[in-house]
Amino acid sequence: MNGVSITLYPAGHILGSAQVLIEYKGHRVVVTGDYKTKPDSTAQAFELVPCDTFITEATFGLPVFQHPDPRHEINRLLKSVSENPQRCYVIGAYALGKTQRVIRLMREAGYTAPIYLHGANIKLCEYYQSEGIDLGDLRKAAGKIELSGAIVMAPPSALKDRWSRRLPDPIICQASGWMTIKQRAKQSLVEWPLIISDHVDWNELTATIPATGAETIWVTHGREDALVHWCTQRGLNAQPLSLQGREEEAAE
Repeated sequence: MNGVSITLYPAGHILGSAQVLIEYKGHRVVVTGDYKTKPDSTAQAFELVPCDTFITEATFGLPVFQHPDPRHEINRLLKSVSENPQRCYVIGAYALGKTQRVIRLMREAGYTAPIYLHGANIKLCEYYQSEGIDLGDLRKAAGKIELSGAIVMAPPSALKDRWSRRLPDPIICQASGWMTIKQRAKQSLVEWPLIISDHVDWNELTATIPATGAETIWVTHGREDALVHWCTQRGLNAQPLSLQGREEEAAE
């Protein structure tokens, strides 16, 4: 359009998420949106796109955010589940992307028992399954189902309401990159934090930026200052990008 071409590339954030490459007169600009570079069998893998200007998110743009291997987090959880058969584990996770990723990680770790879903998480799980992503035996957590020793997936908002209190001796879990901050987990009354993020952490950011070959870096949506400083120390033209009218979101 008017000499500008636009191409979409996988962002690795969730199923169908995309980076946008904008090309005009030989200049290439990549807008990442939300992205991650770590493997995730519920999303198309991130594709590195060489460019001149790289516009990156920075949700976890501080050195403190160095997320562990999510498989390690899942193995810890499943070990605890096996050791506490009388309790119900309720995991708070966003209905789009995070729920499906956590379920798939559990299946890949060998967990074959039914996983129960809050009503708000059902439709998107069905959609992922329709796209060929095997999530195993999923059931609705409703009625008088015996849930001792079971795993229940629910939106984070359900962790504090009456819905979760009817579960048998629940252990409250939450899957989020923010669980790195112990105080944040305590404030949310999370007993079992799972540090699993669908965003790049500090190590991914500082590996991806130089790999693009871009000399101009715009940083948005998160902790801009530390990443801008890191870039300028390495001779890159970096600055924060403030989007007019956009409030800071509670991302994970």
